[in-house]
Amino acid sequence: MDRFTELLITWIADQNNLFGFLSIAVSALIEYIFPPFPGDTVTLFAAVLITAYGWSFLGVFGAVMAGSLVGSLLAFYLGCWLRARRARRAARANGVAATEVGTGSDRPRGQPEENATLDRLVAGFRRHGAAYLVINRFLPGVRSLFFVAAGMADMRPLAVLVYSAVSAAAWNLAIIALGSALGANFDTLVTWIERYTTVVWVILGVVGAVWVWRLLRSRFRSRAS
Repeated sequence: MDRFTELLITWIADQNNLFGFLSIAVSALIEYIFPPFPGDTVTLFAAVLITAYGWSFLGVFGAVMAGSLVGSLLAFYLGCWLRARRARRAARANGVAATEVGTGSDRPRGQPEENATLDRLVAGFRRHGAAYLVINRFLPGVRSLFFVAAGMADMRPLAVLVYSAVSAAAWNLAIIALGSALGANFDTLVTWIERYTTVVWVILGVVGAVWVWRLLRSRFRSRAS
């Protein structure tokens, strides 16, 4: 167990109160704003508080859920803002193009391809967004990106909130159950999660490499034709 975690446990472990619950909620929220933040460690810590320190299950579970839901909505509305900004830029570009008809001006190179790639990504999320959001909590490091994509795909906020709740509840309950099964041994919990994270990153890396290869092959074929 690292020194920071030991200090954190010493600080709030004996304080089954609003401050402790608020600390857990804020920590869970930060992960969606700053993905490098170790959100899984917070969830593991919450499991330890329940199983080893007698904290209220409903209180801890509610704090983690509240932080996760607020964080996911913040990431979602960031995606909405990016979508609106992209629409404004497209409108301005179309206006400039209209005024330059007959002047011999060309669009910047690469712009159509970049737009087409982003459009394909957004379209894919519109088709399968519900499934992506339900599994988001089980994919470390990229969770917040799913909600940004949901905002760019113009998904309904209520639907995003429901899918986020389902995913967060399943993950948090699994972590708490794992903590109970392992006797709230924090170091063992961290080891298990680190192994799980490594496996997931390997899988994501392979999927990403295949996707990039298919994208490049499609571009080369379109240019050749």
